[in-house]
Amino acid sequence: MLYPQRFTQFTREHADTVAALLCGLLLFLGWFALHLGALGLAFLLLPAAYVIGGYESAREGLTTLFKEKELDVDLLMIVAAIGAASLGLWRREYHLIIDGAILILIFAISGALEGYAMQRTEQSIRSLMSLTPDTARVLHQGREDEVSITHLKVGDEIVVKPGELIPTDGIILSGYSTLNQAAITGESLPVEKTVGEEVFAGTLNGYGALQIKVHKPAQSSLIQRVIRLVEQAQTQAPPSQEFIDRFERGYAKVIVVAGILLAILPPFLWGWDWETTIYRALTFLVVASPCALMAAIMPTLLSGIANGARQGILFKNGAQLEKIGKVRAIAFDKTGTLTTGQLQVFKVISASEYTHADVLKAAASVESSSEHPIGKAIVQAAGDLNWVGAMQVQAIPGQGIVGIAQEQQIIVGNAVFVQQYVTNLPEELQEMAQSLEQEGKTVVWVAKKAPAPLLACGEGLGVGCFEVMGVIAIADEVRSQAAATITRLKKLGIEQIVMLTGDNQETAHSVAKAVGIDRVYAQLLPEDKLDVIRRLQQEYQTVAMVGDGINDAPALAQASVGIAMGISGSDVALETADIVLMADRLEKIAVAIHLGRRSQSIVKQNIFVALGFIVLLLVGNFLGNINLPIGVIGHEGSTVLVTLSGLRLLK
Repeated sequence: MLYPQRFTQFTREHADTVAALLCGLLLFLGWFALHLGALGLAFLLLPAAYVIGGYESAREGLTTLFKEKELDVDLLMIVAAIGAASLGLWRREYHLIIDGAILILIFAISGALEGYAMQRTEQSIRSLMSLTPDTARVLHQGREDEVSITHLKVGDEIVVKPGELIPTDGIILSGYSTLNQAAITGESLPVEKTVGEEVFAGTLNGYGALQIKVHKPAQSSLIQRVIRLVEQAQTQAPPSQEFIDRFERGYAKVIVVAGILLAILPPFLWGWDWETTIYRALTFLVVASPCALMAAIMPTLLSGIANGARQGILFKNGAQLEKIGKVRAIAFDKTGTLTTGQLQVFKVISASEYTHADVLKAAASVESSSEHPIGKAIVQAAGDLNWVGAMQVQAIPGQGIVGIAQEQQIIVGNAVFVQQYVTNLPEELQEMAQSLEQEGKTVVWVAKKAPAPLLACGEGLGVGCFEVMGVIAIADEVRSQAAATITRLKKLGIEQIVMLTGDNQETAHSVAKAVGIDRVYAQLLPEDKLDVIRRLQQEYQTVAMVGDGINDAPALAQASVGIAMGISGSDVALETADIVLMADRLEKIAVAIHLGRRSQSIVKQNIFVALGFIVLLLVGNFLGNINLPIGVIGHEGSTVLVTLSGLRLLK
């Protein structure tokens, strides 16, 4: 029973191919029967070839005619084939029946090939669907229970063993491993992951067992958002395809009217006999049909979407692939886009009697009780040092933090705050701090209680009772690939590249100088970013915006093409953007632009080939140098050629 089931499944999945094969077989047997003079057998086999090979086209054509009151190329092909068969029966020239059957066969083969091409593109994209397992191992009262991922809740703890796929996004609670994230982010090399780091559904665990805490619903995971966006991309036709669809419907009506006129007027105008006139009119219906033109766009754009998905670039629909190739100006958000968005200790400068380690340990002891990003950066930098957490910690918002570590009072904060408790800030440190601030760094001063009798300083925090240990410069690290990306974009001919940020002018210009951007807009609110995008659109028409935060969403929506960072980006930014960079890799913007431009080039080539074939076949038909089968081969051959041309972007 296994083989019949497999055969049934094959015929169901490849119905177009099976129909084309049966049509070809029946056509050959019918032709052979005609040559043997077995007309009865031939008249059984050839109609069967017509019905099997032309059923799907006839169904689609009639559905379009009666439901949408429109004509399409499928119906034109069927009319031409039936017309050829009718003419053959009338004149007893049975080769015309064979010609009509050949038309049906080649049209069926073309449909099968186009279906295969589109299926290949679809499979390339939908391979994402198989990236997540159906179940997960959930820890419950010390034991592992296997449950469906649809039943996972926020807060559940799951176990992923070596070699298994991560079932949902989460935070590592325990364990260390390397994860292959190529399917999600396009990164070719495995990435090391340990406690506190986020992992994504669909990534492959390496050699270490991981215990993961679910921190968002399974349906909100990165891979599930990708799948939903891919599904949308497949159903949304870009403007160029919508134009071609509208053109086809009007064009089909013109072809029908022209075909009727060609079937009536030539005997009166040029003295053609009726048989030749009808035959030429039928051939005209075939060669003038815009099948190749209809296939000029969507296979190309879907192939480009599939190519981008493999490289970690998610196009939400074909329209965005078209637009990204036309971009003339690009605006970048700073924090989280050109920079990592994660503060890090850039430099430690200590006073003469202290070391860098002394400064970091003192600062980390009090900052360990702080939730401020600057404090977290300091604690992270002091991770390998032997420091003890402070007590009686008190944070003064916008100024600094104080506490007692190992019976020593510590102050960490800005210069104005620390100056309240020291006699003078060392001039050398002040000069260095000012230089760092001009470079866009945030400078934190560290001071501790001076080694003097407590009574000499009074109780608590007395003025002049502290001495400066040093300063710590904090910076938002510029992404390593940012400068190379800007250089590459300029080489691609992008006319204007600007940076938008809510930060101060000094920090903004510092980052812009580091990455090679000349035009900077600083201290912007979300609505200000929106205004800048509008002004750029007035000047450059097609403008892209790259961002990651909620405050970037209005600008992303206004831009001709909104590009969001897939990992660091907020949910609002991801939903608003048109393109998502899955691995937050800025260099993929240049790849996306190249894909967009190449897709447009291939579409133009395809349209030129499609129209060229139509013109050549029409000229050949009116000069009387081609018959119906040659017209069919030329017409359908151009359709297959254009479809295969579009698949070049899969490479």
